[in-house]
Amino acid sequence: MVDDIGLMDQIANLRAFGVVVTLGAFLAAEKLYKRYPSPFTHPLLVSSVGIMILLRVSGIGYAAYNQGGRLITFFLGPATVALGIPLYRQTEEISRNRLLIIASVTAGGIAAMMVAAAVVRLCGGSLLLVLSMIPKSVTTPIAMEISRVIGGVPALTSVFVVTTGLLGAMFGPELLWVLGIKDPKAIGLALGTAAHGIGTGRAIQEGERVGAYSGLAMGLAGLFTAILAPLVAALLRRF
Repeated sequence: MVDDIGLMDQIANLRAFGVVVTLGAFLAAEKLYKRYPSPFTHPLLVSSVGIMILLRVSGIGYAAYNQGGRLITFFLGPATVALGIPLYRQTEEISRNRLLIIASVTAGGIAAMMVAAAVVRLCGGSLLLVLSMIPKSVTTPIAMEISRVIGGVPALTSVFVVTTGLLGAMFGPELLWVLGIKDPKAIGLALGTAAHGIGTGRAIQEGERVGAYSGLAMGLAGLFTAILAPLVAALLRRF
């Protein structure tokens, strides 16, 4: 038994372990989603829950698993840059609508921050929780840095960011369709503004045009939120 535990620890500490577990879980979840398509069988949700259960049951620490996880995180950069390809193909249309895009993303970013603050306050949350919640709609690295600057808890912010992205990817397009919003530009801008990279991943599945607008909105939302979040935080501290 001791030898088995020692062998498991050695395997878990290999960088390949985190990569294999992550990719294996996602591919299995993707097959499940194709067979039983539903917001609740979304590959990111199923694979994330599956990995958490595996680590919990096996007793493998997150630090050991994340040795490989960091390698996957490294490739998020090139993957994000790849979003520029569909964006480039929509350059002419985006240029014609640039003022509308900027206004939409700015309004969406402000609304995301204010609604998050209002919900937390109405639920009796502390100012610290509010400040940690404000950057929830932008991509994790930017959100964590914004949280640190305005006085939130970056680790807590990252949880809110991932949860927001998952909810946006799971229910975002369906909610927009129910509301009668079917224009690819509007869907893409909404997903990118509200659900950052995870929402953009879902947007790409809806079509190249939707993905292009979502990728653009994700970048602009990160920029605008970084500028406006300190102002919103200062306003909240006064009331």
